[in-house]
Amino acid sequence: MSAFGIDPWWLVLVKAVAVFVFLVVTVLAAIYLERKVIAWMQMRIGPNRVGPLGMLQSLADGVKIALKEGLIPAGVDKPVFLLAPVIAVIPAFMAFAVIPFGPVVSIFGHSTPLQLTDLNVGVLYILAVTSVGVYGIVLAGWSSGSTYPLLGGLRSTAQVISYEIAMALSFVGVFLFAGTMSTSGIVAAQTDVWFVFLLAPSFLIYVISMVGETNRAPFDLPEAEGELVGGFHTEYSSLRFAMFMLAEYVNMTTVSALAATLFLGGWQAPLPFSLISGADSGWWALLWFVIKVWGFMFLFIWLRGTLPRLRYDQFMGFGWKVLIPVSLAWVMAVATIRVVAGPDHDRLTTALVIAGLLAAALIVVVYRSRADRHPAATSAPPAATFDVAQFNPVAGGFPVPPLPHQRTSPQRTSPQGVSAPRTTPEEARDG
Repeated sequence: MSAFGIDPWWLVLVKAVAVFVFLVVTVLAAIYLERKVIAWMQMRIGPNRVGPLGMLQSLADGVKIALKEGLIPAGVDKPVFLLAPVIAVIPAFMAFAVIPFGPVVSIFGHSTPLQLTDLNVGVLYILAVTSVGVYGIVLAGWSSGSTYPLLGGLRSTAQVISYEIAMALSFVGVFLFAGTMSTSGIVAAQTDVWFVFLLAPSFLIYVISMVGETNRAPFDLPEAEGELVGGFHTEYSSLRFAMFMLAEYVNMTTVSALAATLFLGGWQAPLPFSLISGADSGWWALLWFVIKVWGFMFLFIWLRGTLPRLRYDQFMGFGWKVLIPVSLAWVMAVATIRVVAGPDHDRLTTALVIAGLLAAALIVVVYRSRADRHPAATSAPPAATFDVAQFNPVAGGFPVPPLPHQRTSPQRTSPQGVSAPRTTPEEARDG
């Protein structure tokens, strides 16, 4: 902490601009890579027209959306409607102020850490600032004067409350072992062993919570297009819509950087590179930090291209009935092991690894037992066998025309029990 607060004003300004540029470039790259990776997963091409390999597509989209007309619907609360995107995007950038990019380096002859600033409660600062960002989403939904945006704003409120509790509880084990809430101190405490190995359940809980916290698929309920049109930003256009998208991707970067800082050693080099002298010193540390952040960004993209959206009751039930109880139980176990094992680092490490494996096994056993008690909820009923040549167009309750190779049965019965005459495929197609 003594290395902070002594930089000249121009160096602070340079670091602040560097953080801002890093986040903006990361957002542009993330949008492009998300489209390319999901296209690759779905056997498509993706953007390939603007720039080499389509790499300028995100920049072109940004210019296009900035030049669009900004519409303000009638009936909105105009001051709040205009302020909501600002409230959403500013806290997303502010949270990165305490993220450590690297150790102390020399910039224009001044020794300074690759971090804008730090606090004794740096992690709590990130939680507080990112929580303010949800007010932008809530106010956007409320001020739009429309039903679907309002529902999206309410969903976002409940979502942040539910999953931020589990996220905060996953930090408790980190605080117990690091002995500090300072982000730079937590990175320094992982010099010998990363916390992902000691606190594997905390890491898994955090990864799940960070997806729910950022409203990303499969937890993107506040902007569920299939049921809420576009959710909280339905009535927004032009730059105001772009600000919500910018806030979403910056928040993704923030939670990814926080995961790397708290559980993956921050800017420290991974094995086997850590065995090389000076591998994580100087500007090399920035490389390892960026690689870890992009590993989590790829995880976001992978989940979006793989998993379907959850139902809202499933989503809330998972947060309150699974994540929070498991987090509380794990915190109690970590505190108990910390007291029983004492200061012996080797005993503490062994005990925590064993406890993590037992916790994972217990969760699997509980899940399997619940699935055995409710087989109907986890397995689909066996498919009915039928002759493809015989077709009843109203067997399922809805009139469906037959396929060319099918013919209707000689006598079919409607759902109300009334017999209907036989029809030919030509008659069915002609109505």
